[in-house]
Amino acid sequence: MALKAKYIFSGEIEVLTGLHIGGVTLSVSIGGLDSTVIRDPKTNQPYIPGSSLKGKMRSLLELSLNKDLDRNGGTHNNPIYRHECTDKECEVCRVFGATSGKSGGENIPSKIVVRDSFLTKESAKELFNLDTDVPYTEWKTENSLDRVTAAANPRQIERVPAGARFKFEIVYTAYDESHVEEDIKNILGTLKMIEDDYLGGGGSRGSGKVKFHLKSIEKRPIEYYLEGDDTKKLKQEFEGKSLEEASELISEVL
Repeated sequence: MALKAKYIFSGEIEVLTGLHIGGVTLSVSIGGLDSTVIRDPKTNQPYIPGSSLKGKMRSLLELSLNKDLDRNGGTHNNPIYRHECTDKECEVCRVFGATSGKSGGENIPSKIVVRDSFLTKESAKELFNLDTDVPYTEWKTENSLDRVTAAANPRQIERVPAGARFKFEIVYTAYDESHVEEDIKNILGTLKMIEDDYLGGGGSRGSGKVKFHLKSIEKRPIEYYLEGDDTKKLKQEFEGKSLEEASELISEVL
């Protein structure tokens, strides 16, 4: 596994409908929220964990490529199914990684790093000035109704309001140059699929619609790291272009 280069994807995630990625409620109060969002303990601002985005990307790629799903995690009552064939030519496993498990194959380390996404300075300021009962977020009241008695069972969900923006960064490590173009197109394709799906919880109830604004992809070859030569870096700007347009330009960029 000779490291050839790293590709840095940079941009912003725009929240189009309220976003809920659950956190841990450490205290209970009367009339309080039933389901809170995850927050940065230092700033108290909501953020998007890299694990949430990466997991969604992987699951949609598995489904789009019609991969076999095997139980390889969770508990007996709550199993987790996903694809892990440990085939180094597999479009999913070679990017997102795989463990050998019962297959008898070799472990494949993940070639993709998805960073936690934090609010932009502008969004943090706008959300801080919102007139809500919770900092940076909103309350959403939902009801489930008994079909026979029509009795309501209300619950309070915390969400990041529409319009918020988070900075995102994805790092893809290239070992086999013959895979680079296909892998990058698959990464961009999964982001596009998320736009037509949802991120976080409550997607079927209207939450989690997002849009990715890709700003640039930067190639940093091994010479840049070992020789400290900044001229080896190559950066392609995608400001104002859609993910589809970016994907069409990838072969040109490479």
